[in-house]
Amino acid sequence: MTTFASKAGINLALTDEDKMAVLKAGLAKINKPLKKVLIIPPDFTRFNSNAGPITAMLYDMLSPTAHIDIIPALGTHFPMTEKEIRTMFGDKIPLDRFIVHDWRNDVVSLGEVPGELIKEWSDGKLDYSVKVQCNKCLFNGYDLIISVGQVVPHEVVGMANYTKNIMVGVGGSDMINKSHFLGATAGLENLMGRNETAVRKLFNYGVHTYLSELPLVFIMTVMAKNHSTGKMEMRGLYFGDNDDTFAEAVKLTQQVNLDMMDAPVKKVVVYLDPEEFKSTWLGNKAVYRTRMMIADDGDLIILAPALKQFGEDPTNDKLIRKYGYKGTPATLKAVAENEDLRQNLGAAAHLIHGSSEGRFKITYCPGPGVTKEEIESVGFAYGNLEEMTARYNPEKLKDGFNTLPDGEEIFYISNPALGLWALRSNFEK
Repeated sequence: MTTFASKAGINLALTDEDKMAVLKAGLAKINKPLKKVLIIPPDFTRFNSNAGPITAMLYDMLSPTAHIDIIPALGTHFPMTEKEIRTMFGDKIPLDRFIVHDWRNDVVSLGEVPGELIKEWSDGKLDYSVKVQCNKCLFNGYDLIISVGQVVPHEVVGMANYTKNIMVGVGGSDMINKSHFLGATAGLENLMGRNETAVRKLFNYGVHTYLSELPLVFIMTVMAKNHSTGKMEMRGLYFGDNDDTFAEAVKLTQQVNLDMMDAPVKKVVVYLDPEEFKSTWLGNKAVYRTRMMIADDGDLIILAPALKQFGEDPTNDKLIRKYGYKGTPATLKAVAENEDLRQNLGAAAHLIHGSSEGRFKITYCPGPGVTKEEIESVGFAYGNLEEMTARYNPEKLKDGFNTLPDGEEIFYISNPALGLWALRSNFEK
C-alpha cells in the first residue's frame, strides 16, 4: 500500500487538530475491527519526537473499544521511570499498560540475515550472519501494531525510525550489536543523513522477510526547532506501512534537519540537557552529529552537567571504561584480540563512533557525577564545567555562530539530537 495519510511542509507547524486528522484518516484506511492494539513509541531519549502526545492521542482514540499495550522502544537504554512516562505521555494512560523491553532476555529469534548479504552490503568488510530478533510480545495476537517515532539523522542507520524502531527499539542483542558494527565499518560520514545505507538494508530485510505477517504500521514525525521561539514544531506527520512512506519523511527531514556549512568550523560547543543526557552512550551525539563540520585540529567542547556514566547498560559501561574511545584501528585491534568486545559489537561500534580519530579535540565537561580521571581514562580531554559554562553560557548563546566579547567565534548547539551539521560538500555528490 501507499501512504495512508500525511500532512507535511517545510514551513508548516502542525497543530493538534492537524495531527488528529492525520491519525483518524490513517486508522480509517486500516478498515478492520481493532480489539487489541500494541503501540511502540520511542523512550524518553526521543522526547523531542512528539511521539508522546501522538501516543496519547492514539490511546484516547482507540481505548474506548480496544485493549491498548505500549512498549517503549528502549533498545539498549534504561527502562523509563514513572516520572519520564508521565512527562512524555501524560497522565491518562494507566502505568500497567506499559511493557518494559529487555533486549537481552525477552526476545524471540525469527530467522537470520545471510552472511552473503552482509558481505555484499559491507563491500566485503564483514561476512557474519545476523539473527532477526524482536520482543516476544509482538506475537500476542494484536489486531494492529503501531510504531511511532521521529525520522531524524542517525549515526548508525543514516536516518532514524521506520524499521529501526523494530529491529533495534524492540530488538535483540545479535541484531543490535551486529547492525551497529556494520554501520561503524561503513563510516559515519558515508551514512548519516541518508536513506539508502547498509544498515537500513539490514533492518528492512529483517522486517520485510520475517515480520511481514504482523499487522505493522508506522507513524513518523519530522520535527524542527523554531529558532525564534526556541520550541520544537512538527513539520511533517506520515502514516503508512511501506518504504515509500519512510522515503517521503526522509526527504523532508533532509530539508529541515540538515544544517549545511560552506567551510569547516574551528570550535563547536554543545550543551547536553540534564533531562535527556546522562551517559556518553547518548551524549556522544555531540560527536556524531557535528564531526562532519569540524575542522582538522578543531575543538569540540561538550557541556554535560548530568553525566553520570558511560554506558546505558552495565556491560557496555564496563567495556567503554576498559577500551575507551581510541579510534577505529585501536578498536578493531581490540575486537580481534578480546572475546568480551567480540561478543558486544554494539559497544565496539560505539567506541568508533565516539572517537574523532585524532582529527579534532573532544573536551568533556561533566558535573559531579564523573571525575576528571574517568573522563581522561576513556580518551577524552577534561574541562571544568563551572569554568566552561561561565565562558560558554547556554543561557546567553544562540544556536549557530556566536562571537564572544573577546572576539572568539564559536558554533553553539543546544541539543545535538535535533539534527546533523555537515559541510555542504559532503552532500553535493
